Amino acid sequence: MEKNKLSLRGKNVLGLEDFSPEEIRLVLDTAKEMKNIIHRDIKKVPTLRGKSIVTLFYEPSTRTRTSFRAVSSRAKASEIRSTPSRLWA
Repeated sequence: MEKNKLSLRGKNVLGLEDFSPEEIRLVLDTAKEMKNIIHRDIKKVPTLRGKSIVTLFYEPSTRTRTSFRAVSSRAKASEIRSTPSRLWA
């Protein structure tokens, strides 16, 4: 499989059983690139510039919510935050 055609779109990363060796390599290579970005002076990448993402958490989780906010900020996405209580109150 060509590297530029390899995609994880639509896959859940809950375990490695359903991943090919090429897909596992893609995850590891992407993590390595992101680690390099974290150590740069400017930690932003234009991956999601001009895009909006919505985060909706059904259970309170400060660590997960904070992680999602950090990633959306670094990827230059506009984040819309909500909780079920805000939506159906």
